[in-house]
Amino acid sequence: MKKRIFLFLALIIYFSSIQAQTKVVYGKLTAFNKYPLQNIEVKAKKSKASVKTDSLGVFSIVTNDEDRIVIKTKAFQTITRKVDKATDSLNINLVFIDTKSNRELATGYGYINSQDLNYAMNNLEQENNEFCNYTNIYDLLVGRFPGVMVQRTATGGSVIIRGGTSINMSNEALYVVDGGVTTNIDYIHPCDIRSINVLKDASTSIYGSRGSNGVVVIETKRGNN
Repeated sequence: MKKRIFLFLALIIYFSSIQAQTKVVYGKLTAFNKYPLQNIEVKAKKSKASVKTDSLGVFSIVTNDEDRIVIKTKAFQTITRKVDKATDSLNINLVFIDTKSNRELATGYGYINSQDLNYAMNNLEQENNEFCNYTNIYDLLVGRFPGVMVQRTATGGSVIIRGGTSINMSNEALYVVDGGVTTNIDYIHPCDIRSINVLKDASTSIYGSRGSNGVVVIETKRGNN
């Protein structure tokens, strides 16, 4: 009888320890800090579990003690998150690697819809981009927006949105910083920028003829206070 009781207690302790070693972690994946990413594979290294995010970017995954969540997918930077006893949920923003092929992959695999991606590509936000890694605003802008050219000089630079359409007049875009029109953005340090929006075509009409070469709208952290 004692042996049976001992065996029963041993089994309870054993299964309790197994249960204590695993936990379900809930999470959500986004891009550009706002758009949910669906169909993204999420893996746990220790438990070997693997799941995919739903249409809202939400997932739940079984993990072991001191596990690591790994997200490695096309078009986005690989990311790893440590899971400990205190971790119940994770909100993870994946950073998009902007190339033409990656845009096709991201929309083709259904991670993000093309409308959201196109809008995000014309609107840079500090939360998603490490602006402070750049020494000047022109280095920050290079290659960020489709069809936008950045010309740099020894003392500054300029942004050309619609190409060289004028022979006698400047082709430089109009700059609007914190709601005010300016002819120069050399002085703006990338760390001070909250967001950048490039306006083309009909969206420039609110600026009249001044916006005929396109408009670069910049919001700084100071301007938002």
